[in-house]
Amino acid sequence: MSVFQLHVNGKAYAVDIDGNMPLLWALRDILGLKGTKLGCGVSQCGACTVHLDGVAARSCSVDVGVACLSKITTIEGLSYDGGPLHPCQKAWVDLGVPQCGFCQPGQIMTAAALLAANPHPNDEQIDAAMRGNICRCGTYPRIRQAIHKAAGDATS
Repeated sequence: MSVFQLHVNGKAYAVDIDGNMPLLWALRDILGLKGTKLGCGVSQCGACTVHLDGVAARSCSVDVGVACLSKITTIEGLSYDGGPLHPCQKAWVDLGVPQCGFCQPGQIMTAAALLAANPHPNDEQIDAAMRGNICRCGTYPRIRQAIHKAAGDATS
């Protein structure tokens, strides 16, 4: 066990844990941030997606000892302190994207990273970026539409 400084959603946390612990468990079990979900545990479904320095990453496969070197953003931190929703969150609400909702935090985090890198993606770019995120309810067309809406793209 060692003390690691985690910078999560604009706040610093000192946590005394094993550096090999997956970030997902530190977020959920130590810090109490339950928005990041465990799906598959092997980095295949995207439910656990967070941002490390603004880049989408699967928290189930990133050790705390590595994540402590980055600024971590979870779904709870996408819009800080009850401020306005992130454009992706707003678009998801406006279009009623979720069905069961389980995968949606990871979907939103992946979409937000995509829009930060490419503010006006086309359908093919959206599909490529979102390909690794699984939605068992099949809301993929609504997810694509919401990404266009968040981008302010009139072609959605």
